[in-house]
Amino acid sequence: MRHGPRAALALGLLHFCLANFAPSFFDNGVGSTHGNMALFSLPEDTPVGSHVYTLNGTDPEGDPISYHISFDSSTRSIFSVDPSCGNVTLVEELDREREDEIEAIISISDGLNQVAEKVLILVTDVNDEVPRFIHEPYVVLVPEDTPPGNSIFKVRALDRDTGSGGSVTYFLQNSRATKFSMDRHSGVLRLRAGTTLDYEKARTHFVTVVAKDGGGRLRGANVVFSATTTITVRVEDVQDTAPVFVGMPYYGYVYEDSLPGSEVLTVMAMDGDGGKPNHILYSLVNGSDGAFEINETSGAISVTQNPAQLRREVYELHIQVTEVSSAGLPAAHSMAPVTIRIVDLNNHPPTFYGETGPQNRFELSMFEHPPQGEILRGLKITVNDSDQGANAKFNLRLVGPGGIFRVVPQTVLNEAQVTIIVENSAAIDFEKSTVLTFKLLAIEVNTPEKFSSTADVVIQLRDTNDNVPTFTSHYYIARIPENAPGNSNVVAVTAVDPDTGPWGKVKYSIYGTGSELFLIHPSSGIIYTQPWASLDAETTARYNFYVKAEDLEGRYSLAEVFIALLDVNDHHPQFTQNIQEKTMVLGTPLKIEATDHDAEEPNNLVDYSITHAEPANVFDIDAHTGEIRLKNFIRSLDVLHNITASGDGTWSLEVQAKDRGSPSFSTTALLRIDIIDTETLSRGPMAAFLMQTKDNPMKAVGVLAGVMATVVTITVLVSTATFWRNRKSNKVLPVRRVLRQRPSPAPRTVRIEWLKFRRAKAAAKFILKEDAPNENCNNRLGGSLLPKAPVPPPLPRIVPTMGTASSTVPTVSGSLAPQKTQWSAKPKALGSPIHSSLVSELKQKFEKKSIEKKAYF
Repeated sequence: MRHGPRAALALGLLHFCLANFAPSFFDNGVGSTHGNMALFSLPEDTPVGSHVYTLNGTDPEGDPISYHISFDSSTRSIFSVDPSCGNVTLVEELDREREDEIEAIISISDGLNQVAEKVLILVTDVNDEVPRFIHEPYVVLVPEDTPPGNSIFKVRALDRDTGSGGSVTYFLQNSRATKFSMDRHSGVLRLRAGTTLDYEKARTHFVTVVAKDGGGRLRGANVVFSATTTITVRVEDVQDTAPVFVGMPYYGYVYEDSLPGSEVLTVMAMDGDGGKPNHILYSLVNGSDGAFEINETSGAISVTQNPAQLRREVYELHIQVTEVSSAGLPAAHSMAPVTIRIVDLNNHPPTFYGETGPQNRFELSMFEHPPQGEILRGLKITVNDSDQGANAKFNLRLVGPGGIFRVVPQTVLNEAQVTIIVENSAAIDFEKSTVLTFKLLAIEVNTPEKFSSTADVVIQLRDTNDNVPTFTSHYYIARIPENAPGNSNVVAVTAVDPDTGPWGKVKYSIYGTGSELFLIHPSSGIIYTQPWASLDAETTARYNFYVKAEDLEGRYSLAEVFIALLDVNDHHPQFTQNIQEKTMVLGTPLKIEATDHDAEEPNNLVDYSITHAEPANVFDIDAHTGEIRLKNFIRSLDVLHNITASGDGTWSLEVQAKDRGSPSFSTTALLRIDIIDTETLSRGPMAAFLMQTKDNPMKAVGVLAGVMATVVTITVLVSTATFWRNRKSNKVLPVRRVLRQRPSPAPRTVRIEWLKFRRAKAAAKFILKEDAPNENCNNRLGGSLLPKAPVPPPLPRIVPTMGTASSTVPTVSGSLAPQKTQWSAKPKALGSPIHSSLVSELKQKFEKKSIEKKAYF
């Protein structure tokens, strides 16, 4: 099918649109650290793992690009690259001396097209090479008659670095102590001017040569490397010296068990002219006293007598060596001293001696806690080693409980008197241990055998009175019932004195406030009450005193005793007020209250009940609170009158207060109640208030006084405010200002009359009347009235007498016959029980004593 020109053009445009151009690297030139690594160089001391370059490029279409780096198969992979960000990292160490150029192929790809370039990375030099000497070892043979200043040898060292780091200079180590000198540039070794070689004095010279480079940078610092080598200069002999002894000085040792004829040592000499040595002979000149002889050809010296017969410990021998020429004639000779010491063998261990001879057990009796630094004079110990010199040197020490005693002396030579000194007096305690056992050890110091011996030291301790009687507890707590009879056991205290005999016997006593009612047995520690003691928890609930434990010499300690009395139910509940008559508002409870003066619960908890009522089905009482209520079905006085036959409107109750103790006690009281209904309350708040406070007239007086004070205060405030307002308004027209005195208000008459109820002692009626308030007029303002005082509550109605219409309010008439209290009331303990209060008190007291380690000694 043929395409027209338009179709061809469309295909070309489509091909152009679908074409994807290859990405390319940026070429940032020399010195850049990102781009295509063109002309990139890297010091050879770059650390492995360093980020050295960042490949950077772009894609014409803006597609994501990735980077890669590769190396020829014959070379190692020195770099790695992060494909996404192009960070190039060094992964192999560089070494310019081995490889100064690195070829790598870097590539950039957009996923469809990849462009690769070959780059050459230069490795720059750093001073990391050390100069190295070539053709080692260096050995030079030099005649001893070589003239000074002559050249002897030449050394050479190479440094593979470039520049100053590759330049090498030479010098001698310790140049002042040698006979040679070195040319620093050429490395030529010469015999220094003014010196000569001497074969007889020194056959070999060791010359240390140092090669140092010029220095350079390495890992950011200037460093200088150097290398050393040794030139061995051997001196050739010339025949010109006498025989020379070898291995001087000579020392020999003869042991005490050596046999006659045994060889002691061998001396050796040689011709001073080593090149052509002559034959030499040895001879013993003097100093032997016939005890030693020498072999003339070998130089071996031997002993001729038994060492036990030798009179001296040290012998100084003089040995002569003589050269024999080739003609058999004596030539030059030399002399050498030989020192021979008779050696004692270490065949005797240290030995302990008593007054009668060798002894390995020593005993002593002493009192405990002797003074610090005291010498144990009862021990007479001598130690001896029969050997001589170093074999007789040994150390002394005590083996056993440490830090108690110290032995003197600690180092002995041959023989010494042993002294044992007290180091820790507190540890010498009869109560801890009656016998102290130690081992006295003597062990040689410098001998290989380390001979030793031991002796037992046994110390029997005697007791002293060094302990204070100690109570098993700092305090004792006891509880007894308040009705406990005299001579009753309360608590037993115990104190322990570790001492023995009479010093360990403890005597007890008590003292302090509160101890009058108690006694203590002096030996058993049992505390009991006095025969005549009468305890009462309501009077004193707790007793606190001290108990003392004392030994024969008066050493004592104290402990504290706390005794709590357990309450017994021995009090009847008592009503706290004179309950004779009460007024009850219909629907409002009436409360009675009784008090039980026992010290603890449940003896002082009171329950209430109605034992008798007329009628029986009118009232309920709360057993715990003492609140008396009408039955739920009684909601009016009519209902109340329908269920009772009482004609005078009086209801009588017999109320009982009973405690919860065992056995339980109770008290009854007669209560007569008058009841008013809510109609009486609706007559006005004042009437209701007066009815409710009929039994407490002082409360009514106080409330009314407060109301009147409030009214007066409000009146004064309003009057003051009005005055200042009028005064401010008068200043508007000063020409016509009229000063007018405010008339004092007419006195208000308040009439209060108490309503008297039947058989009530309080007032029963309040009558309040108040005149109309005065006016304070201002001519300019047209006159204004002062605010009126609050209207007092309406007067209560006069209660009619009994026998009137049904609206009559009944009154209360009754009597209460409470039992007389046999003792005056005292405040009860509130809060937690006795045990909690004791613990709290103990805690406070012992916190004060916490800083004391011991109370008494």
